[in-house]
Amino acid sequence: MAGQTETVLNALLEGIDRGRLNPGDVIEEAPLMQIHGVSRTPVREAFIQLESAGLIRRLPRKGAVLFKPNLEEFLAILEVHAKLEGQAAGLAARRLSSHNARDLEAAVVACEDYAARPGPGDPAQYYQLNMRFHEVVALSAGNPVLVDMIKTNARKLMAYYRARYRYPGSIADSALEHRAIATLITDHKREEAEALMQRHVQFDQVTVMDLLAAVG
Repeated sequence: MAGQTETVLNALLEGIDRGRLNPGDVIEEAPLMQIHGVSRTPVREAFIQLESAGLIRRLPRKGAVLFKPNLEEFLAILEVHAKLEGQAAGLAARRLSSHNARDLEAAVVACEDYAARPGPGDPAQYYQLNMRFHEVVALSAGNPVLVDMIKTNARKLMAYYRARYRYPGSIADSALEHRAIATLITDHKREEAEALMQRHVQFDQVTVMDLLAAVG
C-alpha cells in the first residue's frame, strides 16, 4: 500500500513540477485510481500528504483542488521562500564541492544558451532549466531538510514563476542573474550570494498582482 501511495504522490508532484497541474485545478480520485491501477485508499493517502504540505485542499467526495493563493498568502509564501533560497545560496558559497561546482556551471550555461536563442522562447521550457539551477544551488548547501523545505514552497509558486517568463526580457534577465549568483557562490562570497539570491526570487507587489491575474 505504501508503494502505491508513493506512486500516486510522485505522479502528482511531477504534474505540479511540469506544469500539468496548476493552481485551482481540480484533481479527481477516480481518474487517478484508473491510471495507476489502485484503490481509493492510496489516492486519499497521497492527498493527505499533499494537504499536510499545503499543496492541495481536499474536497468532500470530489477529490482535491490545487492550492491557489490570494495576494496575502502569495506574499507570505514568497517572503519565506526568498529567505530559504537565500540561505541555500549562502550555505552553498561555504560548502560548494568540486562536483557541485561542475553541476552549477552546467546549469548556468544551459540557461545562458537558452536565453541566447532568437525569439521569445518557451516559458515552460526555460522554467525547467531554471528549476535545475535552483536545485543545484540547494543541493550544494548540503542540508537535506532545507532542500525539502525549498521544494515544498517552490511548488506553491511554480505556476507564477513560469508565467513570469512570458514577459519580454525576463528569460535573459534570469540567465544573467544566475551567472552572477553562481559567480558569488564559486568565489565563496556567502553574504553577497545570499542577498542576490533573495532579490532574484522576489517580486514586488504589483508584479505579484499581475501574476495572480495571469494564472487566473
